[in-house]
Amino acid sequence: MIKSIIRCPNNMVMVFDEDEEQIPEYQGHYETVKESILKNAPPEAIFGIWIDYAADIRTVPREQW
Repeated sequence: MIKSIIRCPNNMVMVFDEDEEQIPEYQGHYETVKESILKNAPPEAIFGIWIDYAADIRTVPREQW
């Protein structure tokens, strides 16, 4: 099950489950995986945006991700 999703500065997406393991089938370029993630992520999933690799990941509402 999807627990957290991070959009990276290069527009790639990383997705993790409750055991902090990556879920490869949901990872890839933002525009390619966005629809699938939004459809399958549970309401309690945490969405984040990593604006700059030198900065912290910022948590955002699903609608702004």
